[in-house]
Amino acid sequence: MQEFETLNQEQIEAIVSEAGIAIWDCMVQTGDLFCNERWAGIVGYSLKELQPLSINTWTALLHPKDLIKSSQILEKYLKGDTERYELEFRMKHKQGHYVWVLSSGKIIEYSADNIPTRMVGSHIDITQRKQYEEKLATTSNILDESQKIAKVGGWELDVKTGNVFWTKEIYRIYETSPEIFNPTVDSVLDFFVPDSKRKLEKALGDAMNRGINYNLELKLYTATGRLIDVKATCVVSMKDDKPDKLRGTLQDISEQKAIRRKLEKSNNKLEKLNEKLKHSANYDALTGLPNRNFLADRMQQSIKKIERTGRHLAIAFIDLDGFKEINDAYGHSSGDDLLRRISSSIQDSMRVCDTLSRFGGDEFVMILDELSKPYDCIPILKRTLESIASITFINDKAIKVSASIGVTIYPQDNCNSDQLIRHADQAMYIAKKSGKNCFHIFDVEKDIAATHQYEGIENIRKALKDNEFLLYYQPKINMITNEVVGLEALIRWQHPQLGLQMPAAFLPIIEQDILSIDIGEWVIKTALDQLYAWSEAGIDIPISVNISPLQLQHPDFASRLKLIFKDYPNYKRSHIEFEILETSALGELEMIAELIQKCHELGILFSIDDFGTGFSSLTYLKRLPTDSLKIDQSFVRDMLNDPDDKAIVKGVIQLAQTFDRAVIAEGVESIAHGEQLILLGCHLAQGYGISKPIPAEEFSSWLAAWKQANEWQLLAHSM
Repeated sequence: MQEFETLNQEQIEAIVSEAGIAIWDCMVQTGDLFCNERWAGIVGYSLKELQPLSINTWTALLHPKDLIKSSQILEKYLKGDTERYELEFRMKHKQGHYVWVLSSGKIIEYSADNIPTRMVGSHIDITQRKQYEEKLATTSNILDESQKIAKVGGWELDVKTGNVFWTKEIYRIYETSPEIFNPTVDSVLDFFVPDSKRKLEKALGDAMNRGINYNLELKLYTATGRLIDVKATCVVSMKDDKPDKLRGTLQDISEQKAIRRKLEKSNNKLEKLNEKLKHSANYDALTGLPNRNFLADRMQQSIKKIERTGRHLAIAFIDLDGFKEINDAYGHSSGDDLLRRISSSIQDSMRVCDTLSRFGGDEFVMILDELSKPYDCIPILKRTLESIASITFINDKAIKVSASIGVTIYPQDNCNSDQLIRHADQAMYIAKKSGKNCFHIFDVEKDIAATHQYEGIENIRKALKDNEFLLYYQPKINMITNEVVGLEALIRWQHPQLGLQMPAAFLPIIEQDILSIDIGEWVIKTALDQLYAWSEAGIDIPISVNISPLQLQHPDFASRLKLIFKDYPNYKRSHIEFEILETSALGELEMIAELIQKCHELGILFSIDDFGTGFSSLTYLKRLPTDSLKIDQSFVRDMLNDPDDKAIVKGVIQLAQTFDRAVIAEGVESIAHGEQLILLGCHLAQGYGISKPIPAEEFSSWLAAWKQANEWQLLAHSM
């Protein structure tokens, strides 16, 4: 075998150059430094650019933070304190950035007295490795922090060896550490409560033997004895058609489970409260009869049924004759007792398919359903009059009461439910003028209602054109701070002959007509004009306006609204609030919810008006993104004397708090109302006890007087 020849210096240099190895040769005592082109190239220079070379050339390129450490290690090696010289440091590149270098070297010559005189070594560019290590460390830290935040850790079980691996977070969940606890299948199972242990044992067995994944919610005691809820998952990796590795997660879900249990408990309470509210909203507290809200729903159902069957429907409006005098003479308690007896007597005269509702005070409305002929209602009406007119006793005194009944028949009177009631009401007045204790059937053939409706709409249209409408403003206050927090804009008609007309005199006439949309837009524009005028005068108070169901459900509502707001570039967000009735979104919940969201983008807030009187439900509140609830004034006014009304007010306040809605009470007529509302958790109020609706030109003076002194300030200071 031929022996290899020893490489000469020229061959060695050629190999080093071809391999791209950076080498250096340093004279220790003089500091002279010799290196090849690759050594200079690592830091972006040519060897010529670095001349003259010395140990100072190297130290000048070192990162300041690495200089001291590198010098110390070199000094220790030269003294013989360390066996090898190898370290990592950063050197400044010609372009300004730093590169990582692995430097290693060895002493090859000593002086006569054994002092190092010459060292040789190499530099290797390890920048890419360092970047990878840094990225890996960052990824590992992010993963660990993410697991800590999510309280979820990872684990692996080798089916063959039984070895278990845990990430740091699982040790944290178990409140232990790798130094204290060595996880095994058996030792891990011992942490779980008996029922959870049985579930996990079975799941692990199915995973290890049959390759079945699992996802379980379990309970365990930590190493410190604390009971927690966890979610355990497992995914099986197969090898040669057999389970090989089990990998999964363990998550601490104690907080979520606690919230879920609390929410379930709250939901149960809310369901019961909602049922109570629903009953209160649909039934009269005194007589137990359906109220006008329930009546409206029943009338809609009956009208739809009549349209299918081709039969007839009679609406009877009943008003007791002389009830006020009886109530005044014998007291409210006796009057209430009489109303209960009469309602029971009327029900005895009705058929099973009929409905009786207490409309208010001493007024009742009957729905006589499934009539084969229009005048089949007459025998029932006669029985009703007889049942009411029978003698009753109050305080051992015989009392005889009678009633006047007005009737209209559908579909001969082909109107909506509200108009049918108004026509029956009109007929009732005719019966009362005819001598009482009788009934009168509305005469549709004379077209009284249609003529009145048409004339009324045209008069209102002309009034809008002639600028006869104006807005009054009713203040809303924070009873704790006594601050005026808003104003409700309320429309009035300054009729040339009849004087100032309230909304009830004209709005019902147009509620199903497109004219109501024009009126609604006039209100919005007028409120925006007033906001600007007050802002110029230094008054910065939001205004709420009422939006009718017809206007809200119009397909062009959002686009028309955007056009209006284009004319008000200085409008301040959240300074206009739309008040809508609960019934506005019935059947169109998704559409109305989307519409409200679009309005929110314009800076408009939404409030549910007359809350508690309609068809609200938990789903309704949850899915409709309104900002506040307005407790209906009928409950607020009577809450001081009526425990049921107080309970409803309290329930609405709690419901608002649960769904994170602001709540305001309307109908606040006294300081006593305010005190009670504050105790129940409602701080916002509106009503005649604070201020009646006032014209815009009077508000500035009212506000100045309010800020100086008022009786509500005493309430604010006392609470």
